[in-house]
Amino acid sequence: MKPSLARILAILALPLLAACASAPQQPDVVPGYEGVQDGEFFIEPVPAQYLYDGNRREEVAYAGDEAPGTIVVDTHVRKLYYVMEGGRAMRYPIAVGREGISFRGNGVIGRKEEWPSWQPTANMVRTRPDLYAEYAGGLPGGLINPLGARALYLYRGGRDSMFRIHGTADNASIGHATSAGCIRLFNQDAIDLYTRADGGTRVKVRSEAESLEMEGPQMIDAYGRVVAETPENIAKKEKDLVAIEKQAEKDRVAAEKADNKRLAACDKRGIAAEECPRPTAPGAMVTVGTSGDSTSG
Repeated sequence: MKPSLARILAILALPLLAACASAPQQPDVVPGYEGVQDGEFFIEPVPAQYLYDGNRREEVAYAGDEAPGTIVVDTHVRKLYYVMEGGRAMRYPIAVGREGISFRGNGVIGRKEEWPSWQPTANMVRTRPDLYAEYAGGLPGGLINPLGARALYLYRGGRDSMFRIHGTADNASIGHATSAGCIRLFNQDAIDLYTRADGGTRVKVRSEAESLEMEGPQMIDAYGRVVAETPENIAKKEKDLVAIEKQAEKDRVAAEKADNKRLAACDKRGIAAEECPRPTAPGAMVTVGTSGDSTSG
């Protein structure tokens, strides 16, 4: 008698379980990005891999002429500054979506929300009903909400500009360009900024010329991050691209071997290739992957 599918799945899962049991401990949490119990929600620590140099909250010298208490957004270098007294500023890394790139000029924070709700636009529902139709009535605030733990709503001329500065659960996106959304921060940074910026806070979004004047020439490195355009970084990008290509080939070969092993295990037990179960990534979950809309950013 053939073994049950459940038994086959259990057999195939044994190597994965063994690997998990022997996995090394996670590195220490980076100060400022620890887990946070915020009301009814627990925000997980930001993995250290996303907090590389320049991609974490930091107080820095600031040479701009904006008044203390101003928020300055530089979409070109993917940084946000909260200007402080004495030529200082708190600098935050950000992810920039296409809606964030489209905004120019000045505005003020007209509304602030903790764990804001989110609703896709009619256009989003119409063009991608597979992703957004079930959220057409809105998504309450929470850990899977695209706006994250906090949202600052930018107004101009007394009206909502639809431009938002907000948190996110997608830590990997911070420091990068994204397909949609406004300006997102690590949830821990969104909470920090929220406590600093009051309603009525002035917000300035730099033009490309202003960014170049303040930050100098920039470039995108091999990992999609903005870095200073220097001979050293140009050479490093070329080296990193070669290393990434080599690693991709190694990963492809490893994946092919693993798939062949999976199919061989099924064949040995009389399971057809098209019915052979595929392993599921631990902790995988489906989330809403964008944040640009009529009530969000």
